[in-house]
Amino acid sequence: MWQAMKSNDRLGKILVLGAGNFGTALAGHLADENWTVEIWARSKAIVDGINQQHRNPKYLSTIPLPRNLRAIHDVSPENINDYRAIVIAVPMQAVRETLSPFANHLTTAPLLISAVKGIEINSGKFSAEVVADIFGKDLADRAVVLSGPSFAIEIAQKLPTAVVAASKNKENAEAVQKIFHTSFLRVYSSHDPMGLEVAGAMKNVIAIAAGTCAGMGLQMNSMAALLTRGLAEITHLGVSLGANPRTFLGLGGVGDLFLTCSSDKSRNYSLGYKLGQGLSVDEALASLGSVAEGFTTARAAHTLAQKLKVEMPISTQVYQVLFENKPVRESLLELISRDAKAEFSL
Repeated sequence: MWQAMKSNDRLGKILVLGAGNFGTALAGHLADENWTVEIWARSKAIVDGINQQHRNPKYLSTIPLPRNLRAIHDVSPENINDYRAIVIAVPMQAVRETLSPFANHLTTAPLLISAVKGIEINSGKFSAEVVADIFGKDLADRAVVLSGPSFAIEIAQKLPTAVVAASKNKENAEAVQKIFHTSFLRVYSSHDPMGLEVAGAMKNVIAIAAGTCAGMGLQMNSMAALLTRGLAEITHLGVSLGANPRTFLGLGGVGDLFLTCSSDKSRNYSLGYKLGQGLSVDEALASLGSVAEGFTTARAAHTLAQKLKVEMPISTQVYQVLFENKPVRESLLELISRDAKAEFSL
């Protein structure tokens, strides 16, 4: 059994890129565990709030942050290799822009950890693939994906949570496991980063569908069918990209799908719920106050599924509702009117 690291084992600084909900929660968690942590934010107001009031004024604003957590507004490319680990926690569409300044500087010295869930719109790529574009395949193969059923607020409140650290590099996955693992945050290791990325991105699209069903007043039979068939199409996409189908039965797959599709703490579920109650897409988005990754992921996933010739009926309907002004009741009717078929086709 892995033993908790002593405080004097926590050598080197950790950089968290992104001070949204999840970045803030992870940075606070690591600082509480006596790591030396710097969190980068674009907003000077957020940097000042964390450094002066020890709170993020915009995200998780009710949660006091450790006094040893330091916020910064700039990261020097020349000093990027001084960090023991770098956690990427910006929205998926900002990953390339955030990492590009370090393209000619970053080596394999820091552990590169992606806590991003989504698909890049222009390229149809996941975060590790964007890392490969910027830094090369060797560094990308050593990078680690951190994902699983984990609302940021519950991590910040130190409520029991389990996630997965996945990498093609076994030692790096286990190193990230040791960095984050505590008595309330349990971290499992995996060698299937692609599966974890596909699951983490696509569950947000299915969560929009789940919220829509709830907003329309559909009940548990409908929700059970939606989640099960949603998991099937996520698995089909993942396997077509080389993922291990077993990944989708784990924390990052069915676990994260269940979490995101069953709670109004999920911005994606909330977006769908408002659509189900009759709000327009623009009205629903405006009411959220923060990014719903499933919105952009739905468009990127639709393009990717067409390219790979993977049938994804639920995701297709979500895309059509969000981007083609299709009425939600028409989408529901099309889904339940599809021809009968065998359940398992993998």
